[in-house]
Amino acid sequence: MDTNKKDSSQQLSSLTGGAGGGSLTEEIIIAGFGGQGVLSMGKILAYSGLMEGKEVSWMPAYGPEQRGGTANVTVIISDERISSPIISTYDTAIILNQPSLEKFESTIKPGGTLIYDGYGIIEPPKRTDINIYEISAMDAAAESGNPKSFNMIVLGGLLKVRPIVTLENVVKALHKTLPERHHNLIPANEAALHTGAEIIHKK
Repeated sequence: MDTNKKDSSQQLSSLTGGAGGGSLTEEIIIAGFGGQGVLSMGKILAYSGLMEGKEVSWMPAYGPEQRGGTANVTVIISDERISSPIISTYDTAIILNQPSLEKFESTIKPGGTLIYDGYGIIEPPKRTDINIYEISAMDAAAESGNPKSFNMIVLGGLLKVRPIVTLENVVKALHKTLPERHHNLIPANEAALHTGAEIIHKK
């Protein structure tokens, strides 16, 4: 068991370690219900890009009802100056509930990536011109006894299939975004990232 975990860790580090080279602009939407850690996931991703010397944009949005309503955040990470944080199509979408799938599935660029958690999706995505991945993050978080690790599990899945930033810089971003009194939770968050890399799979 420990060996598998180590192999997975090395694989994740190796994949994300290559993110720094070459030209990059990645336009991402993360969408779900309020309370799923959508906005903090976007913030950590944006901070991770900053740690790599990238240009970043982080733009959150709420649906008409914050409590139980939808929340989404647009993140852009680029080697070049970002002309506008307002975009209508995306390279990658992380979708955590059915209303968000219905709203954003059509906005993913052909050849782009859609990651969804099966727990919140009644009708799975149907497009055939994008790469679709499922991650059972809600189930994995419940099994770990730490439901709040959900968003870090999802982020780990993203890093596995879209190595936009390095794992090392995500951990640095956690130090920046978490209050110091919560820094003792960073090892658990890092473990959740590895869990996400292990359980994501292509549909």
